[in-house]
Amino acid sequence: MTPGAPSSNPSADGTFPSKTELPDADLYLVSCVKTKQKSRMAARDLYASPWFRKARVCVEATGQTWAILSAKHGLVWPTDSIEPYDETLRNMRSRQRQQWAGRVLKSLKPHLTNVRKVVMLAGVPYRQWLMHEFDSMNIKVLVPMEGLRSGQQLRWLNTCLNSLHSDSVSSSRT
Repeated sequence: MTPGAPSSNPSADGTFPSKTELPDADLYLVSCVKTKQKSRMAARDLYASPWFRKARVCVEATGQTWAILSAKHGLVWPTDSIEPYDETLRNMRSRQRQQWAGRVLKSLKPHLTNVRKVVMLAGVPYRQWLMHEFDSMNIKVLVPMEGLRSGQQLRWLNTCLNSLHSDSVSSSRT
């Protein structure tokens, strides 16, 4: 495990280590979610599920660049204005997902010049075809919630948020 990286494995009681943080990275990629607002808006605000909102706060707290992996639009930057849609990679065939990943990489490549490490908060359909390409570019990919089910991911994100909160409380006292 990378030093400072959170454990993806809950303990026997289903909890995570008391201090869970996102691993350091040059770029964070967060998958889209089904639950969306009803009208066009910045992508960072469009996705409305608790999972996405928590992931967004965690990645924004790093101060690093982040983007959204959209089933419909490919790579979306947080400030891009987009309409709500109802598409998912889970319903696509493997070849379609591979083509989607090609479009994402084409959009992303100009931004990868100084990127050596990427953190992906995304399920297998969103990362499977991207991982090999990142590897071929000598970009390390970390998937801190790999293997966790939905409820476990929410608990992991809650722990990340609690860590952010405790860090901000500690720094405000000094």
